[in-house]
Amino acid sequence: MIARPAHVAELVRKLDANPVVALLGARQVGKTTLAGMLASTLAETQRPVTSFDLEDPRDLARLDEPTLALEPLRGLVIIDEIQRRPDLFPVLRVLADRRPRPARFLVLGSASPELLRQGSESLAGRISFHDLGGLDLAEVGPERWRRLWLRGGFPRAWLARNNEASAEWRRDFIRTFVERDLPSLGISLPPRLLHDFWTMLAHYHGQIWNGAELGRAFGIAHTTVRRHLDRMTGAYVMRQLRPWRENLGKRVVKSPKVYIADSGLLHALLDIPTARDLAAHPKVGASWEGFALEQVVRRLGARPEECYFWAVHGGPELDLLVVRGRRRRGYEFKRTDAPRATASMHAAMRHLGLDQLDVVHVGNDTFPLTDGVRAVGGGDIFTAVAPL
Repeated sequence: MIARPAHVAELVRKLDANPVVALLGARQVGKTTLAGMLASTLAETQRPVTSFDLEDPRDLARLDEPTLALEPLRGLVIIDEIQRRPDLFPVLRVLADRRPRPARFLVLGSASPELLRQGSESLAGRISFHDLGGLDLAEVGPERWRRLWLRGGFPRAWLARNNEASAEWRRDFIRTFVERDLPSLGISLPPRLLHDFWTMLAHYHGQIWNGAELGRAFGIAHTTVRRHLDRMTGAYVMRQLRPWRENLGKRVVKSPKVYIADSGLLHALLDIPTARDLAAHPKVGASWEGFALEQVVRRLGARPEECYFWAVHGGPELDLLVVRGRRRRGYEFKRTDAPRATASMHAAMRHLGLDQLDVVHVGNDTFPLTDGVRAVGGGDIFTAVAPL
């Protein structure tokens, strides 16, 4: 088990401010373990904690009459796999409105359109969402970034006894997700085609979305393909990076860039089991971009709506633009140990009004390149990059 104190502290903060907090993330990303860490923290302050696992028939039976079961409880109430009982949301709304509040509720679930719709409609103004990603450099140690890049951030993939065992776990995860989770999200393709679809998305990793091309490959409408992408994004296995369109007078790219959210899953989909295989693979540069982008966003504490890329057709581009208020930071991701400033970077600095631009590379050193532009080594992300 790896401690995740930053997430525990954030959950405590949100529970102090809200009667209901939803902890959302991909399956097997560590939601239940994190809830256990939170429970242990609260136990030290002698606050009572009651847990329900809705995949346990005994707990489901306990909630046959949810109001009778939940109303007497005090302290923190944890409900795992909440998406199995969306009918609980109206009950939670009633319990959340009690004054004084005898209990607060932490609900855990793999994100789905149904879960988000129910939570937003039934608990508007009463619920806060906390997204849980995989392990990051702060949690595993910055010096282990190469292993994290290869294996990804799912705890069991990271903690596997060797790379072969890690790759096997990730392949099994993909199979289970394709056969069970994607159909539950409303993606109505046979499992074999779903696997092929996800693999094709892996080949588009780090590229501009082209729904028409994917639609032709599978014989379905481009709107259907986009809907599948959106649902996989909602399940935390894909990331969409929106284009920055501030200057509408330029021929800016208007489609999102797409990434497999976890580098370990990307490598499993592309059949890349070892670091040597990764170094020789044509997608190694795109893999580094997705991994480093994820780590930078986590370090910044940036929300999805604050993250963009910028590209002008036939002109300059920027891998990641983070905008919060008047602050603008830019990031380029280069698989090289000898990065240098380019004309495209200077154009991005000028056109976007960046406060600074970092070139995150696979070397070990952090150093200035030119005014406002510096190189940041992969192991220095959590020391050189300051949170927003």
